[in-house]
Amino acid sequence: ASFTISLHKADNTTVMIKPRPGLSPSCQIRMKNVIRSELKINPGENVTFTFTCTTPEKYFITEIQKNIDCVSGPCPFGDVHLYPPGLPRLNRTYIWDVKASTKAGLELKFSTSWLRQIEPGEMCPDSVSYSINSCIDKATVNIGTFCRNGSVSRVKLLGGVVMSLHLPWHLPLTTSGFNIANRASIKRLCIIESILKGESSITLMSPNYPLGFPEDELMTWQFVIPPNMRASVFFHNYSLSNCERKEERVEYYIPGSPSNPEVFKLSDSQPANIAGSFNMSLQGCDQDAQNPGILRLLFQVIVQHPQVDENVTHLVDLSKEKNMTVTIHSERWPNHIPLMSEPICLICKDPRTCDRVLTLTSGAAYRISFLCKDLSRLRITAEKGIGCMDIRWCLRKSYSLSVPKAITRLPIRLHKFIWKLLATDLINVEIMSPSLKLQHVPEQRCNTSYSYSIVSATPETELNVGVFCPGGSIEKIQMRNNITISLKTFGKGFINESIPQDLKMSFVPHIKDECTFTVTPNPKAKVYLQTPNWPGGLPPYVSISWFIVVPSKQTAHLGFSKDRMGIACETGRAYVNIKEETAGAEEIVRREDELLPQPRSMHRSFWVNVSNCKPVDKTQLTLQFWVTLADKQIDLGIIIAVVAGAGVLTVIGLTVYCVKKKKKTQNPVVGVYNANVNTQMPGRKGLFRKGRQNNESHVYAVIDDAVVYGHLLKESNGSVAPEVDVYRPFDGPIGSLPPSPPPLSFRKDIKHSSNTEEEPPPLTDTDQDNYTFAQQKSGQSEDNGDANKKDKGDTCVPLLENKEQD
Repeated sequence: ASFTISLHKADNTTVMIKPRPGLSPSCQIRMKNVIRSELKINPGENVTFTFTCTTPEKYFITEIQKNIDCVSGPCPFGDVHLYPPGLPRLNRTYIWDVKASTKAGLELKFSTSWLRQIEPGEMCPDSVSYSINSCIDKATVNIGTFCRNGSVSRVKLLGGVVMSLHLPWHLPLTTSGFNIANRASIKRLCIIESILKGESSITLMSPNYPLGFPEDELMTWQFVIPPNMRASVFFHNYSLSNCERKEERVEYYIPGSPSNPEVFKLSDSQPANIAGSFNMSLQGCDQDAQNPGILRLLFQVIVQHPQVDENVTHLVDLSKEKNMTVTIHSERWPNHIPLMSEPICLICKDPRTCDRVLTLTSGAAYRISFLCKDLSRLRITAEKGIGCMDIRWCLRKSYSLSVPKAITRLPIRLHKFIWKLLATDLINVEIMSPSLKLQHVPEQRCNTSYSYSIVSATPETELNVGVFCPGGSIEKIQMRNNITISLKTFGKGFINESIPQDLKMSFVPHIKDECTFTVTPNPKAKVYLQTPNWPGGLPPYVSISWFIVVPSKQTAHLGFSKDRMGIACETGRAYVNIKEETAGAEEIVRREDELLPQPRSMHRSFWVNVSNCKPVDKTQLTLQFWVTLADKQIDLGIIIAVVAGAGVLTVIGLTVYCVKKKKKTQNPVVGVYNANVNTQMPGRKGLFRKGRQNNESHVYAVIDDAVVYGHLLKESNGSVAPEVDVYRPFDGPIGSLPPSPPPLSFRKDIKHSSNTEEEPPPLTDTDQDNYTFAQQKSGQSEDNGDANKKDKGDTCVPLLENKEQD
């Protein structure tokens, strides 16, 4: 297809068709059988041409430049048209170069789509972009590059302007979208007007960004905002030049403000919560000729509806706190920088000082407010330092590690509270949780709404002690050197659960291990304990101890989750030591090349110590063990013995009962007369004249309760206590006298005693017939009728000594 372009001389327009940069000349322009790589059509010319390829848009671009002289003649004010018609479908750039006096101003007014400024190198979604350059004398300043569909409605410039419109080849655009108007001198580089309707956010940049703003220049942004909306300004990127005279600054003109203009440094927090329209101006300075530096600025203006409770303030009283900071920020701060198009939440220290991030320091009280529809997108991160440089001032002093009420009362969710515990080398830290206790959770989250992360930092290494949940078995942790404890929340329920927080800390003298745990296992659950730095492993030469408290009426069962330590040592040895907390207890020791102990019972509180070596490879020592508690069980042998003893006592009791019952039905029996024995009174010779050698009248078949004599010895001065209730057979000579009854003094009421019937052994003849009583030995058969068999273990204690006289 052929193309014909006809330019009127009065239009002062030039058309150039040029190859696209960076492409090989695979396509040419043919005009009157002449092949060309590019084509220039001047004002007043009429040219017909064709392309040697079917897709010239891949290889060529078109540049149309129109020169407008507003200095020597009238300016063609009004809508700007795209001229000439009939251009080939190539990527096109329209350039309007307007010459004007610096004593006058030009205004570029855009259609209802308006413009949105973009950073250099950024592309517009529809590939349609505008570039505005200001020309003062021979200097050119890039006001900015803009896309369609924004808020910039007008740009006013001092002097001439070069306006460029870039169009893609496939877009059949017929209008430029702006017009040119003449204005009086604006006495500054430019004025950019932006109209913001409803909730919105825009980003603007200083001229020449990211290069430097012209020296000692002034420019203004005008923001047209509905009076029922609130606007806030945020500087995201800026730099300052080296000034010799004056000072770089930002000035605000806010209708109704008693101090217009309000002057701010670029490093200050900029005004926020501005009601209605306002102007903002950037003023440069006279720069150092040797080292001028760069003044540049990229900022954001956010427009929001006023909050329902915009006049409600919240008291944050940190006046009694020390070494503490509280930062209120967005949900994913600081790793995530919210997009400028995202709706934001602002935190205000006063009605005009608001920001996305607000940091409060201890020693003062603050009244803050929020410009945010959804406070759930805000978080609080706080940090507090506690130090001890002299143990004399810190010993026995307890510090509470609970979140202050000044934070929990805010309508913002706490994200993290960090305690940094600092001490010298000879002072260590002890963490206690008496009622909640702690639970080590290496791989799962807590059932509660928060957890504690504990890190011990020494000059040589950093030891991640672990993540702990409330409601476990660890009552106390002792650690060396500087400690960082981070309370992290998981849900909205932390405020309700914050009341029972009981974590406390104190400074203690030096301990030998890097970390020592005191554990009281839960009797209803299996407690798992593992080495710090899980699962990475213990650093070399680190020693960790656990003291397991076992109640007196319970037994602990200890077991390891694997058979071996799983490392090989290059230097030193790795050990596991187990020992009960009692004098003379056996200590169980295992090296890294030995099997770990099998599950075992521990009857008293005990220690478990793990000491690491320097491993050969990168595999570090990781060890996990478990502890359960159970009530102590009585030994089966003891139970059998107790039952057997109870049975014997029952039999004896029944025997006594039966004998007593029988006696009650008969006349009282004093004794059974045996005519074959000597009836002489024990301990007395020749008292009875009648001898009874062949009877057993001296043997008592039954001993009545009333004739037990043992209690009489209590009244004597004898040093040997008699054995009561058991009759010992007489083994002396048998006389011919009948037995005599005991003296009346023997017949006193005495306590009941158990009776044991025993067949007496044969007696030998002697002149002395003594009656003795002895206790029957256990194991001796009650029904043994062998008169010659004697219990070799018997010892006899006479009731009456032979030397006793009448």
